[in-house]
Amino acid sequence: MLTMKEVFDRFDEIGCCSFATPDGHGGVEARIAHFFAYDDEGLYLRTMDVKPFYRQLKQSGRLAVNGERTEAKVVFDENNLPLFKPGYQMRVAGEVRELSMAEVEAKAPHDRNFNVAVYDIAKYPETRVFVLHRFHGELYDYDYAMVNRDHKLHRERFAFGGDAYEEPGLRITDDCIACGTCLAGCSFKAIVPGEPYAILGERCDECGNCYHDCPAGAVEGKGE
Repeated sequence: MLTMKEVFDRFDEIGCCSFATPDGHGGVEARIAHFFAYDDEGLYLRTMDVKPFYRQLKQSGRLAVNGERTEAKVVFDENNLPLFKPGYQMRVAGEVRELSMAEVEAKAPHDRNFNVAVYDIAKYPETRVFVLHRFHGELYDYDYAMVNRDHKLHRERFAFGGDAYEEPGLRITDDCIACGTCLAGCSFKAIVPGEPYAILGERCDECGNCYHDCPAGAVEGKGE
């Protein structure tokens, strides 16, 4: 499983991401923001208490973040089909809490990012600091053209603060007749022959081709 530092470093490499919160009226609002620091407790962000973002964080205690890093924008081939350069997406979702000023100041001597936060709070007194402390997420590393490896995906899920996560990928049950139909139809190289056949969750995009093609109905969709 990824460490907290590895999760932060991936987000830091992306830079600004989409931060989404419940709006309190049955909808969701998103804005561009970034995590400025991490430690063993979680990932840290700042906002101002005059903004809807602050009110939504306080009222819901929930946050979802998504970002993507890729080498270049999508281009199209002669058949007008997209050619994706290698890249990755990071996503996390979970619970947040607001830090007191004393907590922020206590962290400043040990991490210059918190020292900057103390400076910002002095300059902008309505600045508030939150930590995403109980959350789950996923690294979705893609290389669809298989430029750098022999398979398209590497997916890795993780959780911190006592949260849990579901492993990626569909599942083949004991109803499998080992006919190989799923293997032939999987462009992600996520199927392993056997009795029954198996799906490598870290490579599976959950595209549903094996679910659709299996003559024995042996592939389970998510939630079944």
